Amino acid sequence: MTGSQQLDYIDAVKCLMDAPSQQSDVYPGARSRYDDFLGLHISRTDYSHFCGKFVPWHRYYLQLYQDALEESCNYTGPMPYWNWALDAVSEEAVPASPLFDTVHGFGGNGAYIANVSGFPADQKSDTNIVGRTGGGCITDGPFANLNVSMGPGNHTDYNPHCLRRDFSPYLFTLAGNQSVVDWTLNATDFWHLDHYLEGVSLDTFGMRLHEAGHMAIGGEIGEMANMYSSAGDPLFFLHHGGIDWMWYTWQQADWPARKTDIGGPDTIWSGEYAYFGEVPYKNITLNTPLYYDNMGESITVRDVMDTKSGMFCYEYE
Repeated sequence: MTGSQQLDYIDAVKCLMDAPSQQSDVYPGARSRYDDFLGLHISRTDYSHFCGKFVPWHRYYLQLYQDALEESCNYTGPMPYWNWALDAVSEEAVPASPLFDTVHGFGGNGAYIANVSGFPADQKSDTNIVGRTGGGCITDGPFANLNVSMGPGNHTDYNPHCLRRDFSPYLFTLAGNQSVVDWTLNATDFWHLDHYLEGVSLDTFGMRLHEAGHMAIGGEIGEMANMYSSAGDPLFFLHHGGIDWMWYTWQQADWPARKTDIGGPDTIWSGEYAYFGEVPYKNITLNTPLYYDNMGESITVRDVMDTKSGMFCYEYE
């Protein structure tokens, strides 16, 4: 994106944060149109993460977000996505990323908080994050002093709190580098692609691209590290744009075969994600439904397979 496009996108996001909620009857804590998308993510997290619906569900979620930017804020520019490998070349390069610029980016890390033991359980990661460097509220950039309306955790009550970031450049370079990108794109089928994207275990060395954006930016107490309320950080949408870019790139490498290639468990923490014990599940298919509360129509996985037809009309550069 050009500098002017970056500023236009940031202005549109801030506009969405100022526009009134259209879903406060569904998500009691929603105060803005942006909050509607936070509420939707919180509401549907347990049905769209650590399962085969993860990538398909977020594709339409991102489209709904783009639609809102265009309809509520007259945004006409491209949608950005995060290629993590560009920033994962070294630990020093991570905080210096253009994404964290204070004018054209999203602001940087929070101040370092050494002892996070006093934070509520629903605000802390269950995983100790090696190399964390922040934890404080962000105080620079266009989203400085932003209040997140809902969360942290699995509730949509009004609970305004500051946006925190807790960078781990170590984890970002470990999980987001070019070798991980290449390894992920070499997946032989969708089942493996999804597993590679979401991570092969919950410990540090099993984390992959999804965690590079969430755990390496959110750390132990940052919003991005919260599985439910991570969409409270506007970086979320660039990060998941990157996840969708990976799926798109993988699909395009063998479109005839991969335009219908889908699989994985239909239930969170089951199948290859049964980290807490065996959970019954069925494999998802093209007919598996995807739900978006009142924010969008109920669709099937089949409806999100092609970014160039149906409800979609986009490609990645």
